[in-house]
Amino acid sequence: MTASSIQTIADIRTAMAEGLTAVDICAQYLERIAAHDGPIHAFTHVAKEQALERAESIDRRGAEDPDLPLAGVPVAVKDNICTRGLPTTASSRILEGFVAPYDATVIDRLTKAGAVVIGKTNCDEFAMGSTTEHSVSGPTHNPWDLERVPGGSSGGSAAAVAARLSPIAVGSDTGGSIRQPAAFCGIVGLKPTYGRVSRYGLLAFASSLDQIGPFALTVSDAATLLQAIAGQDSCDATSAVEAVPAFDAALREPVPNPTIGVPWQILEDGVDPDVHTAFSAAIDVLRGQGAKIVD
Repeated sequence: MTASSIQTIADIRTAMAEGLTAVDICAQYLERIAAHDGPIHAFTHVAKEQALERAESIDRRGAEDPDLPLAGVPVAVKDNICTRGLPTTASSRILEGFVAPYDATVIDRLTKAGAVVIGKTNCDEFAMGSTTEHSVSGPTHNPWDLERVPGGSSGGSAAAVAARLSPIAVGSDTGGSIRQPAAFCGIVGLKPTYGRVSRYGLLAFASSLDQIGPFALTVSDAATLLQAIAGQDSCDATSAVEAVPAFDAALREPVPNPTIGVPWQILEDGVDPDVHTAFSAAIDVLRGQGAKIVD
């Protein structure tokens, strides 16, 4: 299997069960980044040596270890999340050359789950933007159309996943910085409920609103990633004490005849006809599955 055919966590698990190693998986993604990220500029730093060393340690431990739900899975990390030994600049000249001396809680949890941090991704400076154009290292471009923006501020993470440069990524969301670039890049992005994921190690924008969350190609992968990073953290007094539910299992539970509110007025003016058609088609699918659609 190649990186172009290995796109999801399930694909990686299958490939490793068939004989590929974590190093093989990591190397394939690194090759794809080298070949394709130039015009996209999703990454501000590619952690080649560290990632391969980490992948080797996963292979030594064994990918079948049940304590490693993300064994060998590469993950891209927004550059405002502290990652020990790697640059963490929030895409600002102010922090140029700063190397984080510790891991954010989400990085610690990803590491314990077996993930391989493959690099840091571009963002608007200090996450203050919605296009990923305002970065000291230059703009990120939408991988579907290089003349368009990927959204922001977590545009690098979204673009990396959309371009298949990483199967999953993490970003931060204060007022849309995960959700909007996920929509612009055609992938899955989620801002978790405030407190569900620890903010320790995140360079703050607005502490009462910031949340770290997942990017993925599928809802299932987003759920798996959220499962790995969620939970109470003694280093973040605002983290929720409630137990973390089984997000992936919840995807398989039926939701009989849900009522879904749709703000139809937002579709009346200024919406691209193709967006209107796609949105309406999605509503028709939900209605066909028994949902009650209300304004």
